[in-house]
Amino acid sequence: MLAARLIQLERFKKISNTTNAAMGSRQVRQHCALDAEGSGYLEHAMEMMNFSARAHDRILKVARTLADLGGSPHIRANDVLEAIQYRSLDRKLFS
Repeated sequence: MLAARLIQLERFKKISNTTNAAMGSRQVRQHCALDAEGSGYLEHAMEMMNFSARAHDRILKVARTLADLGGSPHIRANDVLEAIQYRSLDRKLFS
């Protein structure tokens, strides 16, 4: 986990926030690019689960963090799937 925190500190060293969770929309677009497979999974989840635009960005932030934890410079399709599962769990627990 410390390695993931160091990755985030390096990523945001020129701006005021220090975590993926604190990213704004512009930073999400910059740091959370998806490959075709990950994009397809997220698009499918957005349609099937009726997620909001806010949920979309939250899923991307979580996926970015999962990639950091896995030591990957890019968000992988499995990171997206895991982030979607966490969002689905939130919805079930808090709705």
